[in-house]
Amino acid sequence: MLRRNRRLRTSEAIRSIVRETYITPNDFIVPLFVVEGKGVKEEINSMPGYYRFSLELIAKEVKELWSMGLKSVLLFVKVPDNLKDNSGTEALNSDGLMQRAIKTVKDACPEMVVMTDVALDPYSSFGHDGIVGSGEIVNDDTAAVLAEMGLSHARAGADILAPSDMMDGRIFEMRTLLEDEGFYNTGIMSYSAKYASSFYGPFRDALDSAPVDLKDVPRDKKTYQMDFANRDEAIKETLMDIEEGADIVMVKPGLCYLDIVRDLREAVNVPIAVYQVSGEYAMLKAAAEKGWLDHDSVMMEQVIAIKRAGATMMASYFAKDVVKLIS
Repeated sequence: MLRRNRRLRTSEAIRSIVRETYITPNDFIVPLFVVEGKGVKEEINSMPGYYRFSLELIAKEVKELWSMGLKSVLLFVKVPDNLKDNSGTEALNSDGLMQRAIKTVKDACPEMVVMTDVALDPYSSFGHDGIVGSGEIVNDDTAAVLAEMGLSHARAGADILAPSDMMDGRIFEMRTLLEDEGFYNTGIMSYSAKYASSFYGPFRDALDSAPVDLKDVPRDKKTYQMDFANRDEAIKETLMDIEEGADIVMVKPGLCYLDIVRDLREAVNVPIAVYQVSGEYAMLKAAAEKGWLDHDSVMMEQVIAIKRAGATMMASYFAKDVVKLIS
């Protein structure tokens, strides 16, 4: 037997020099949850070890992230109920929580890449990513509001807008408005293949943004997020977003959709982001707490799998844990 593949597995040193996939801090986008108040650091019950921060603690957090080599954050805001409505009014407030959060991060760490969630669910009295009308999510009116919302984020200093709503045509609306207003260098990271997944539960707990159970209001997001049984549709959605002006495209969730990541890697020539979502995080934390899985080894296997599938970058609640481990 002249060929023995095991020769290149005989020691960790040999395995490391032939390893095909590596993880570095540059691979991560760090999601951050922002709340009103002072001195607030609230652990999210369904996401052990992950927190909501008030603005002054967000400033401290981003400085720590930067010191670890983590260079990008994705901001989400928990909006008080009294500011929620069905038209996204608060989303356009130039002095709203998101706009102040953007400025806070940029003041604390000017080189940090600030990405922002662009969707109406945190602001919606119905918990939907768009405007509800006549028992459905109204696409074009929503897209127009999202474009204005994105422009507001750009004016506050955001580097990259991340529309997560899955409305048709919203990338074109957003890119056109940014160009018209002179924000030529503001990037768009589109959630191009965002599936109607059951893995989002802990995230909705974090922002209190789950759809409400009311008559004449859709009880889920299946009329705009993608059917998780579909594969080819992801390529169509992604190509359309690129044509409309997206700079980065995203697949969400992560582990159950690595076939989609690989399909897109072979079909497009733009950076691909993957969102390793809250349910994926919570499952490993719970299994590790029970002693059923080794937290760190499974965590590394998961993030390596995402990158190996073709991801350029990943939004992950494990970012700090991974960087501490590989350092």
